Amino acid sequence: MNAVSPALVQRATLFWNRHKWSYFFVLPSTLLFILFIVYPLFQAFLLSFQDVGLRRAEWVGLKNFEFLFNSTLFHKSLLNTFVYAFFVVVSWTTSSLVVAVLLQPFSNWVRAVFRGAFYLPYVSSVVVISLVWLWIFQPDFGFLNYILGLLGIPRVLWLQDPNIALWSIVLSTIVIIPGTGVVIYSAALGAIPTEYYDAAEVEGANAFHRLRFITFPLLKPTTLYLVVIYTIAGFQIFERVYVMTGGGPVNSTMTLVQLIYRTAFSDFNYGRASAIALVLFAIIALFSFLQFRVLSSDYEY
Repeated sequence: MNAVSPALVQRATLFWNRHKWSYFFVLPSTLLFILFIVYPLFQAFLLSFQDVGLRRAEWVGLKNFEFLFNSTLFHKSLLNTFVYAFFVVVSWTTSSLVVAVLLQPFSNWVRAVFRGAFYLPYVSSVVVISLVWLWIFQPDFGFLNYILGLLGIPRVLWLQDPNIALWSIVLSTIVIIPGTGVVIYSAALGAIPTEYYDAAEVEGANAFHRLRFITFPLLKPTTLYLVVIYTIAGFQIFERVYVMTGGGPVNSTMTLVQLIYRTAFSDFNYGRASAIALVLFAIIALFSFLQFRVLSSDYEY
């Protein structure tokens, strides 16, 4: 057996002496991450292959996943989640960019005021906002039906009609311009050197061409970040559905996280709930990977 090279030992000792305090400083956060993130994920992975209830635990292999892929409710929840996430990602990303571009010509003080105004709903509780929308969609004395009544239009059962309940929840989400995206896009726009725009203007490029060939390409890293976090948020929709419909009517607004909650805490089938959570994790990871491949950029400025 070959002895360890003295030079390698010397380099390792030098590296440890130079960086050992860095590892001590990150050790508490690393231990908390392992305890509250890695370990629960590992346990959920194991539970997904078991039939676990309040008083039982039996290894069943892939039966939980077989049940899910043959379950009409799971398919419905998956479709609802995809629909919600798609419209949320597209609308939030687009509206954030449009607002940030419109605010860019103003002074720093005006931009700060508007960024704060758009960010204010973000710090509000999702439950409170959902309760407000629950009143807006109320069929008898809600705001929307009141406006429709003034126009002579019959009332609409926004959350009681299975055909439009999901679209009502989507509407209540996309009309809110996310303050996070506005703030991040504004910062990214402010960091683009003005020399690029001056050179393009000298070359005869109009505003549309400057936006297409300068602004959009240089904002790709920011767009990638926002698309990823909005995708994760869209797939993890729970509070809004729980407060406004509870997954009804007739499971028309059931989403994956809502199904996880019902399976675990109403049916007490923790193994099947863990299997749904594992599928959701895989879907989010796959979409995040694809988004990184499509939207990643080598532009630097």
